[in-house]
Amino acid sequence: YHLAEYADFFSDSLEFYHDKGGLSTSKKDVVDGTQRNVCGKVTRHLVPGSIEVYPIKGFGAVEMGLHSFTNNTEKNPGPPRVGKFVIVWQHTTKGWKITRVISLH
Repeated sequence: YHLAEYADFFSDSLEFYHDKGGLSTSKKDVVDGTQRNVCGKVTRHLVPGSIEVYPIKGFGAVEMGLHSFTNNTEKNPGPPRVGKFVIVWQHTTKGWKITRVISLH
C-alpha cells in the first residue's frame, strides 16, 4: 500500500489503543507513527486461521486476530513476536473505515 491508501482505511474519529504506546486519537499521528516506526523496518504477518469477524448490526463489524512481527533492522531478529488485535470497522457511504483499534503485544 501507499501511505495515502493506508491512511484512507482510518476514520477521522479514530481511537487507537496500544498497550505500549497508549491512546492516540489522531489519524495523522497513527499514520506518521507507522511511517516512522514500521515502514521498511518491520514485517507484519497475520497468523493463519486466527482472524475472527463478527457483524455489528447497523454499524459494521468487529475483527480480531493474531499477527506476528519481525524486526528487519536487527541482524539476527530471532523468532517473530506475536500480538493480538481488535479492530472495529464502520460501514460508511465512503466504504469500510477503521474507527477503533486495540493492539496488544
